[in-house]
Amino acid sequence: MPESSIPLPGQIKPWAILLAAGQGSRLAAAADGRAKQFLHWRGAPLYWHSARAMSRSAVVAGIVFVFPQNGHAEHEERLRELHAAEDLGIPWLTAVGGEMRQDSVRNALSVLPADVRHVLIHDAARPFLTPALVRRVCEALQRGACGVIPALPVTDTIKTVADGLVTGTLPRQALMAVQTPQGFSSDLLRQAHAHARETGLSVTDDASLLEALGHSVHVVEGEAANVKITNPDDLALLQEAPALPRPCTGMGYDVHRYGPGRPMRLGGILIPAGPEVVAHSDGDVLLHALTDAVLGCAGLGDIGQHFPDKDPRFDNISSALLLDQALDMARQAGVRLCHADMTVVAQTPRLAPYREEIRKNIARLLALPPACVNLKASTEEGLGFTGRAEGIKAYAAVTAWAQDCPALVPPSPLQRDI
Repeated sequence: MPESSIPLPGQIKPWAILLAAGQGSRLAAAADGRAKQFLHWRGAPLYWHSARAMSRSAVVAGIVFVFPQNGHAEHEERLRELHAAEDLGIPWLTAVGGEMRQDSVRNALSVLPADVRHVLIHDAARPFLTPALVRRVCEALQRGACGVIPALPVTDTIKTVADGLVTGTLPRQALMAVQTPQGFSSDLLRQAHAHARETGLSVTDDASLLEALGHSVHVVEGEAANVKITNPDDLALLQEAPALPRPCTGMGYDVHRYGPGRPMRLGGILIPAGPEVVAHSDGDVLLHALTDAVLGCAGLGDIGQHFPDKDPRFDNISSALLLDQALDMARQAGVRLCHADMTVVAQTPRLAPYREEIRKNIARLLALPPACVNLKASTEEGLGFTGRAEGIKAYAAVTAWAQDCPALVPPSPLQRDI
């Protein structure tokens, strides 16, 4: 069974900086002159796929998009169009890119809100980022690391070469291939960039700036799929269709009674008109039913099995984090969601004013188009505990594809974008 990794209590809320200002000269010739981060894949630029993963992690509080100075206004307008079509659910800002990568990061740091204590730096040309990797980096920051990088062991033999001749062989055991997102204390990263500017230090990643100041940088496990689209051959990675051969379904159900406890949340949205609910977590009955359905779809048991209500780690925890954890476990099991249908049953409050906001937020959390998420509300005509306004219950059904056989469906037309 896939392992779950539960965020620690008091989760930090970093902002992410998405670096989309590079020229991508190695790839531009094979991509009709477009920089790699602006290539379209499955209907959106590569940088937007990274932004989606950041927003789905349930820990990132906002994003700064860094675009080239040339054409910055056009890129910002395109970003507004993307956001209007698919709300990320978190605030975003833009910054102008600099001559070098570290100039772009420094510019982005200057526009961060003043109260942001942690920041994630990510290459926009790494579109296969997962929320699980984002959480791993954030959890290391929360445990006290001032700098964190994801990395994987090097499997190839690495040699130094000069004038076409081998000059040495590096010990592979000590080598790691470094990825993004890299996480930092925002104040310390600003100090590191100021030091680099004063000394003329030029580096290829932000962790090197902390190393230059003598600070330790922690390493967490990266992901083999988190590759950077850099060379023309990498375009093949964007053209590979996932195997989607076998449909599967999952059903979830949850109930909470009304009483002093937690403010009512449904689908991650605060319901000011609703009564409080008695709960161990934040009491989001709809996300709990949905989490149960996701686990059931992948054959992974139920929500109580993975997130027991006696465990102090889950005291008042955001149900969006539990859902994201279940989604990650389902992904590890080879399951990809394609549709969700939910029903909330309650005599009070009236849910019509909140229904569309809830539906869109759940679509964001599931990484599905809003058209693939449906939400219904009903009463039981005064019958039972919901009819007596003693509590609320929710049902959820999800449909997915299991990736355990060769694909039996044709490639999506969107794959022709590149």
